[in-house]
Amino acid sequence: MAHSKMLHVRVDDEIKTQAGETLATMGLTVSDAVRILLKRVVNDQAFPLELKVPNTQTRVAMEEARAMAKTRAARFDSADALIDDLEKARKQ
Repeated sequence: MAHSKMLHVRVDDEIKTQAGETLATMGLTVSDAVRILLKRVVNDQAFPLELKVPNTQTRVAMEEARAMAKTRAARFDSADALIDDLEKARKQ
């Protein structure tokens, strides 16, 4: 039997909790999921998910979302303002 090593990973508390709950419904632990991920990387010699470099528009949106999450503030003052902006974008 192979020896095992401890792996320490930093992750947001909320993500860890949500992932643990979701994985538990599948009969897995977070540790099980990490072991599966690493085993796939070794077996496939690739990351098991498709990773893409986001385009400029996506990067801007991601930064905006991060800033909004930090301040917990909405980009629009009201639902009407949001709908107006969506309608303008659709017409372009």
